[in-house]
Formats: sequence, C-alpha cells, structure tokens
Amino acid sequence: MLASAAVLLCTVGARSQPAPTVTEADIERARRAQPTITEKDMERARKTNRMPSDAELGRVPISGSPKIDALPQPRFSAPIDLEALAKGYASQSDAMAQAQGLVSGPGLLVFVSLSMPEATLQRLVDQAARAKASVVIRGLVNGSIRDTAARVQGLIGQRQVAVQIDPQAFDRYAIDRVPSFVLVRDGTRATACATGLCVPSDGFVRAAGDVSLGYALEHMQRAAPRFAKDANGFLKRLKG
Repeated sequence: MLASAAVLLCTVGARSQPAPTVTEADIERARRAQPTITEKDMERARKTNRMPSDAELGRVPISGSPKIDALPQPRFSAPIDLEALAKGYASQSDAMAQAQGLVSGPGLLVFVSLSMPEATLQRLVDQAARAKASVVIRGLVNGSIRDTAARVQGLIGQRQVAVQIDPQAFDRYAIDRVPSFVLVRDGTRATACATGLCVPSDGFVRAAGDVSLGYALEHMQRAAPRFAKDANGFLKRLKG
C-alpha cells in the first residue's frame, strides 16, 4: 500500500499543468483592492498609540530594592563557626593529600561513622589530631551539609584535625567496618581507575576494630614490618 502511494505521488508530481495567464486587467484589479494609507491615517495612529512623555514617566512609582534583613531567616539552635572549621581543615591539608597518595610522605586515615558512640568518636578525633592523621566519614548527616558541619564542629571542638567526607575512600581501601585505620606508605601514588583513584595493594596497610589509634599502628608494625618506619613516625607524634 505504501509503495503504491509513493508511485502515485511520483506520477502526480510528474504531470505538467498549464500556467495561468495574468492580464493587465487582473493587475489593475489587484492594485485597486489594496487599501491606501493616507497622512491622516498615520496621524490618527500616532495619537492613539502615542509614547508617554518624560513627565509621565517620572510620575511612575519605582519599587525600592528588596530588604534582605526582612526576608525569612532559617532558625538554628546554635551558630556554626565555619571559619574555625576551615582553619581545622587547612591545617591538615598536607595530611589529607598524603593519605590519598597525592604528595610525598606517608599518610594515615581513620575511618569512622558519626553514628558511633560519642566517647569513641571523641577519643579517635583527639588521637588523630595529635598524630596528624585524617578522619574520614562516608556521607552527610541527614543529607545536609549544614547539619554535617554542625556535627563535625561539635565533635572536633578546638582541635586542629582534618575531617574528610569521602565515600570513594571507603571503596578505595575496601572499608567495610568502622573504625578502620589505613596507613599509606611513603612514595605511594594513587592512579586513575574506573572508580576514580586507586592505590596499589602493596602501598597501604589496613587494620580494623574498636581499638585506639596507637594500638592499630603498633599492630601494623608487627604485621607488616615494611610499614614499620612510617607507622613509627605517627606513633611518635601521637605519644609526644
């Protein structure tokens, strides 16, 4: 059916039709049918649709700029000291980069969850601050950056410690329980891979369990002697 229609269309399109003849009388008739616009018509249109004068424009009220202070403000139980948080993060930026294999030197990561007992979190954060390790959490509290910032601020207090929100780090080091501790050996370099960044399996050592950071480092020294030198540097800072 479609093929027949196509043939039919081609056939119709191929037929020639005689062109109509246009006479002088046809042209004159078309000219007379067109409306004639006079000067009076143009003047009447100008009066009907005139532009406002400067005086009329000046009388139009101009709305004032919005008052930001009058806008509704969100309510929070306590102010968040973002500057203090930023200082805490900046002071440990080298430790964060080292832990990801981005610069020279060993790195130490402490993986935690903000749902862990408060006493355990406080202890680990204090130890991480003294050892210059980085604390890593998987995601946001209530899916909110502000809630997370408030929670982290309350946790770290005045301590100078890096806190990272890095779900990929949990995958990168195969973290399936918290707390977990990862020591990245000096000279290790992260490389691009399907999951973002990957660290060679011989470039880090991992320990897990509800233990202190010091105990985890000592365990790494015994279980992986090639990491002993790097672990010892963090132990010295922790005990110093």
